[in-house]
Amino acid sequence: MKNYVLLIFFTIFSVMLSCSSGEKFPVIKTVKKVDLVKYSGRWFEIARFDHSFEKGLVCVTADYTLRPDGRINVVNAGRKENDRDRIKTASAVAWLPDPKDEGKLKVRFFWPFTGDYWIISLDGKNYEYALIGTNSREYLWILSRKTDIDNATYARLVKYAKELGFETEKLYRVPQDCKN
Repeated sequence: MKNYVLLIFFTIFSVMLSCSSGEKFPVIKTVKKVDLVKYSGRWFEIARFDHSFEKGLVCVTADYTLRPDGRINVVNAGRKENDRDRIKTASAVAWLPDPKDEGKLKVRFFWPFTGDYWIISLDGKNYEYALIGTNSREYLWILSRKTDIDNATYARLVKYAKELGFETEKLYRVPQDCKN
């Protein structure tokens, strides 16, 4: 039953991502170059638009592992806010549909539904932070390699997202204070 609920949950998530339309806004420019080996590893969710598929989750992480075929295994995990011993996970696969557009990835939690994963901003030196969103402006995440991000970087990413048409007042700062 638990797996069935997760399946429904991520079906809705994938449908929402794939059905989103960016007609109200100009197309967002994504980063030009992404070293997927360097991008792989653990990221901590610093802030997000709070949607049903993540509602009530804290200490959220995303682990990306590059596969031999060039695709990326994705494992998202978060703890229930009201019961931090309960962990909710979701696995997916991501890929680069157009090698000439390295900032625009697709992600699939299960077939046949896919969603956009656009890397809008990325610390090009050390890959310490990333701004991820969709052209519809309905989804936005700020990720960091650490459980926190300095205030100046956070403010700069929020300002940039706002300039792109995201409703940044909807951002939810994700607590990252869980042990383990």
